[in-house]
Amino acid sequence: MRRASLPTAAFACAMLVALASGCSVTPEPPGDGPTDSVRMPPVGAAPDYQLGGAYGPAEQVGIVGRDRTAEPASDAYSICYVNAFQTQPSELDQWPEDLLLRIDGDVVFDPEWPDEALLDTSTDARRERIARIVRPWIVGCAEAGFDAVEFDNLDSYTRSEGLLAGDDNLALAAALVDAAHRVGLAAGQKNAAEDASVLRERAGFDFALVEECAAYEECDAFTAVYGEHVIDIEYTDWMPRSFAEMCAAPSAPASMVLRDRDLLPAGEPGHVFAVC
Repeated sequence: MRRASLPTAAFACAMLVALASGCSVTPEPPGDGPTDSVRMPPVGAAPDYQLGGAYGPAEQVGIVGRDRTAEPASDAYSICYVNAFQTQPSELDQWPEDLLLRIDGDVVFDPEWPDEALLDTSTDARRERIARIVRPWIVGCAEAGFDAVEFDNLDSYTRSEGLLAGDDNLALAAALVDAAHRVGLAAGQKNAAEDASVLRERAGFDFALVEECAAYEECDAFTAVYGEHVIDIEYTDWMPRSFAEMCAAPSAPASMVLRDRDLLPAGEPGHVFAVC
């Protein structure tokens, strides 16, 4: 859930485009696998995760994740980050008030990320309006030259104090995956280990990009569903065992990277990057 903030001007532009759109949130039924038009991440390629700021990846890197406001890496498979179920930091006043989840009139925030409000996915109408805002971002990822998109906070319903259900987020996820496939992008599930099977089968995700599955010993939940198409980011501030041990574990995904929690660009104090 490490994310870069979205510039105000870019968000406002996307909002205007979205509000002018008449698209429906109803997706096409997902197939048994990725659409023929999408390019999957290269199996076993070394990844880098650069949401804290883009920089030239190391020579051995074949997969790079960057925020949707950044340019894709030119010589690597590039994944575009989209925060689709919560607001980005400093965006709160730019979202329609009735699309923010509320309890007794108070906006519900992510307890671990208190500057991120949960979006209200509880009705068809609200999901459609959220999708109208997010779809232009997906199109922007494709137009910029990204190969895939990852949708963060699929599990926001678990932080909703019972106001949202898993099926609410599943319905929105299916619509967003469909939107990605329509513009030729592979769609990556972000975290939500407990929902991997249903997200793959009913929303149509193509691969998984996960955080700390080795540290929390849940990589099997993703590899059982996506096989070799799992990309894992581990962080230096939570290391129950060495990164070398994580890489050597039988359950280790094919692509793993160790990063500092703030995902600092190369050259900045505190930057950490290591691959298996």
